[in-house]
Amino acid sequence: MNLVVLGQDIETRLLKTLAKHTGAERIEQIHPTAFRIVGALTREGVAPLCEEASVDYAFVPSGRRLDDFGLFVTDMDSTLIDIECIDEIAFEYGKKTQVAEITEAAMRGEMDFRESLTRRVDLLTGLDVSALETVFEERLNLNPGAHELMAGLKKAGIASMLVSGGFTFFTERLKADLGFDFAYANELEVSDGKLTGRVSGPIIDGEAKAAHLVRVRDEMALPADRVIAAGDGANDLPMFRASGFSVAFRGKPVLRAEADCCLNHSGLDAILDLFE
Repeated sequence: MNLVVLGQDIETRLLKTLAKHTGAERIEQIHPTAFRIVGALTREGVAPLCEEASVDYAFVPSGRRLDDFGLFVTDMDSTLIDIECIDEIAFEYGKKTQVAEITEAAMRGEMDFRESLTRRVDLLTGLDVSALETVFEERLNLNPGAHELMAGLKKAGIASMLVSGGFTFFTERLKADLGFDFAYANELEVSDGKLTGRVSGPIIDGEAKAAHLVRVRDEMALPADRVIAAGDGANDLPMFRASGFSVAFRGKPVLRAEADCCLNHSGLDAILDLFE
């Protein structure tokens, strides 16, 4: 097993402490913000040492290569991008506080996602559809490392999927801009240029996200261990369980508890450094 340590200004003292603590063979530098501690044993105590130093870490099987994977699947809101789109749409209607409270409860796993989406979308009834364009152009930003991650995945020949409990208005634009191979999300119903307060078609919740992952994975004839999944909230748990390696990006506690890697300090491109 290897222990990969990720972050800015990683101190040599920390690396030596981790190597000794885990009974490792040696320390290898991947680049200035990533190190591989080879032959490490998965012992308790690593998490607090890394958190105190504001660095991320993951235990990764020795010999696990990036090009061993064939599919990367990621959530959109607060994972690929730095906002929750529905909260920002609600801002345009003066209802951000109401909507954001429901969003947060759902992401923590305290509320059924379908119920939360239905309630939030209903609060947007009558809003002019132009608000979505405003959010995309003025408020939506990619999280750090997104471009670099996508470039690295393409170089390794790994297909990519964007799957979201958010909306197709945003996923389709991001798919085109970043070169995703697949994208799935909810579609907001529009009538006479205004939101009706409903979504068209089946709701994309956590189970549906996982179902899209499994369907594409099977179509590509890939076993589960050749899939990487990334997300931040409770509704990403099903697709984490359908993948071979999971990454919680600024994740909620319920998701971090099941993730193979938690990125709390590094950018998305740190995913590329996890594997040999």
